[in-house]
Amino acid sequence: MHRGVMSWRQVRVLIQHLPPESATMTGLRNALTPEEYEEQARNGKPEQASWSVDQQLLAGISDAVRDLQYITVVANSDGKGKKPKRPEPMRRPGVGAGVPKKREQLTDQHADFLFKMLNPDGGAA
Repeated sequence: MHRGVMSWRQVRVLIQHLPPESATMTGLRNALTPEEYEEQARNGKPEQASWSVDQQLLAGISDAVRDLQYITVVANSDGKGKKPKRPEPMRRPGVGAGVPKKREQLTDQHADFLFKMLNPDGGAA
């Protein structure tokens, strides 16, 4: 670049098309703040994911195996001992680390709306 052979645009394109598992992409991904992770989760583009499709599938399989192990232990326990903790999903790019999403509280207005949807003839509550 310093000799004028490459432009800044060419350098940017080269970096953007590095494989997701490259050291540069891993460094960029690890430098994201929790807020940036949340932004990616909301406005993410799967085709531009920080992980390859294979890596996403392996993470899903890993989560499923850990869930099955947990279910097997819970189902085969006698219930007298300490219940094991449910495994957390593997951290993925674009998803906040261990930050549970807050559930919205059901307001009276939402409850009335749902009741009307489920009982269109106006049945008694």
